[in-house]
Amino acid sequence: MMSTTTNGDLNNTAAERVRTEIATDAAYRGVSLAITASQDDAVTRKNYRPFLLDAAKSDEDWVEHLELSTVLKMVDTQILKGGADRLRVLVLHGSMRQRSYSRLLSYEASRILFRLGCDVRMYDPTGLPMKDDVQHAHPKVQELRELSKWSDGHIWISPEQHGNLTAVFKNQIDWIPLSTGSVRPTQGRTLAIAQVSGGSQSFNTVNSLRILGRWMRMFAIPNQSSIPMAYKQFTEEDAGSRLMPSGNRDRLVDCIEEFVKYTIVMRPHFDLFGDRYSEREEKKAKEETRRAGEVTQAPDAQHAALSNSALGASN
Repeated sequence: MMSTTTNGDLNNTAAERVRTEIATDAAYRGVSLAITASQDDAVTRKNYRPFLLDAAKSDEDWVEHLELSTVLKMVDTQILKGGADRLRVLVLHGSMRQRSYSRLLSYEASRILFRLGCDVRMYDPTGLPMKDDVQHAHPKVQELRELSKWSDGHIWISPEQHGNLTAVFKNQIDWIPLSTGSVRPTQGRTLAIAQVSGGSQSFNTVNSLRILGRWMRMFAIPNQSSIPMAYKQFTEEDAGSRLMPSGNRDRLVDCIEEFVKYTIVMRPHFDLFGDRYSEREEKKAKEETRRAGEVTQAPDAQHAALSNSALGASN
């Protein structure tokens, strides 16, 4: 008679590496490191921070009550108190509908980032032309490219349409070049990704966003957020169009918290991540070619000088 042995550890948790529990720091409970109106640039605040709430509403907002003491302490001690620039985050969304759920989710992500002391800027894709090889000087194209160069990391949030990301979102990425001369606008930047769906939960779009991020030489954090049936996840417009409490909202907070931690750790090493053997070899080959050309030109120049001298003497 065969005996049946039940595997009580299907997820192989016994092999997990022992982790030290990180205690919360009461000193940072309820703290906000957001840029105040008096500290902020008025034009930037008007053009790139549409997610901001009225001061009266902000104090009672759910974002202000999130327990984020560990990452708040990291930002405060490793960036702000050291006099370093705030983390610079560009947020892109993929719809221009009046009630765009990817925009609403971008607002919520931006509010969390802002509380964590980030300099957050949302790009509005309205007016961005379809990608071609002609309109590189278009103001919306230049604005997007400058924001990408300015940033330390990106948040990408797209709706899922026909099983994948939208043309509105992909068009923005297509306008960001892999390289501009010696500058790589997305090289080494961190990336967090999320999607909203009208139907059941799907991961097609976040998977595509992850591929895009890798192609753009960005570091996508392991976590991601997928909001199913988005029309059920937000309050009505008269109630602020806010993301309602759920496991989906908690996962968004997880993603933003993780993104900020990774960006703090990685930002000091951006130049290091952009240093590649193949590019060093290419640069060396070009330099050797340039020097060889100079050596070849030198005897020709010397010969020309002697000829001119002899000609002058005969005259």
